[in-house]
Amino acid sequence: MKNVDLYALAENWKVPFVARREVYHFSGGIVTPRHLANEDSRGSGPAGKITVNGRVAYPTASLVSWLEGRLKAPEDTE
Repeated sequence: MKNVDLYALAENWKVPFVARREVYHFSGGIVTPRHLANEDSRGSGPAGKITVNGRVAYPTASLVSWLEGRLKAPEDTE
């Protein structure tokens, strides 16, 4: 897909993990924590999920890869 660089999200994120509750902020509002929890329950969430004190987080690179796997090409409007 042209002109979509989701790895820029990772470059701007200063820590190696993204807490599930921060995924909305991380993704610019594209993905909600609830949606990610649902994906996890189906076994189709980002790889490498960790849980610390009951809080879920994902490796930043893994979350970006997961998002890239869900990109769809825009409709051709010409």
